[in-house]
Amino acid sequence: MGRKTLKLATLALGFGAMLTGCGAQNRATKAEQSYPPLGNFVSVEGRQVHYVQSGQGPHLILLHGAGGNLRDFTFSLMDQLTDRYTVTAFDRPGLGYTDQVPGISTAPTATTGDSPQDQARMLRSAAEMLGIEHPIVAGHSYGGIVTYAWAVEGLDAPSTVNARSIVSMAGVTMPWPGKLDPYYTINGSAFGGAITVPMISALVPRGIVNNRIEATFAPQTAPVGYADYIGAGLTLRPDSFRANVRQVNTLRPHVVTLSQRYPELTLPIEIVHGTADTTVPLHIHAEEIIKIVPSANLTRLDGVGHMPQQTNQDEIIAAIDRAAARAGLH
Repeated sequence: MGRKTLKLATLALGFGAMLTGCGAQNRATKAEQSYPPLGNFVSVEGRQVHYVQSGQGPHLILLHGAGGNLRDFTFSLMDQLTDRYTVTAFDRPGLGYTDQVPGISTAPTATTGDSPQDQARMLRSAAEMLGIEHPIVAGHSYGGIVTYAWAVEGLDAPSTVNARSIVSMAGVTMPWPGKLDPYYTINGSAFGGAITVPMISALVPRGIVNNRIEATFAPQTAPVGYADYIGAGLTLRPDSFRANVRQVNTLRPHVVTLSQRYPELTLPIEIVHGTADTTVPLHIHAEEIIKIVPSANLTRLDGVGHMPQQTNQDEIIAAIDRAAARAGLH
């Protein structure tokens, strides 16, 4: 009797997993149909990198945050910069329509994430293929630490794609105390990759997705139309979901390594960070790096949360212009 019950339970779990997997794949297909690639692709070691490029003038690269894609910039910010910059927005590795970095397993139970250093190297190669020279590199949230990795990479390798200046928008910069939210630790584990990620991909209601977007903007609110435009369904695709949580879950040791080289940076750095940011707190990140990097200039936004590239675009654009002027590009 016990063996029969166990066999039935195993069959039920397998059938449930199959249905969940089918549901997740169905939603992923619908997301790609609703939010197709906006730009073009370049291949790096057999991996596709998705980008949008527009404008004229000095090169400016935009790197989005965790769980996002380049639509975060094409929503409204990019159009305000193309009159004086050649702007290139990339989907970071594993997100949007960019593949994960070479050598990273895509197996459901894999737990290694694409490091910010490897992401920077892959995107630097893409930038070189696109003819980008001496760019300003600007990144939001997780994109911020990839921006710093881009600059650190330039310390060792003279290249036309080395950053002339960088801009951090609520960017991850320094090692943080304590543990990550269980959302990342569970979903970034082997168990999460096999069980919880497919379930969330298949079953999470749109209302919960919208609530998470609003929580990221708090205490401000998302602009009208942002939630419909950003393509959250792309991040909920199982492969992208796993890539995102694994990147965040394995990030801290890489931040420790990068932070040891920050004092060597001499290029102009502009930081824009809200005092009400609880996702990437100002006092842990921006206020610590300015203590060890003399070329870093911090603009504090009183009462502003984690999405200044949407809620405070005038300040972001001013920081980019300062970075360009300090680098002699304007």
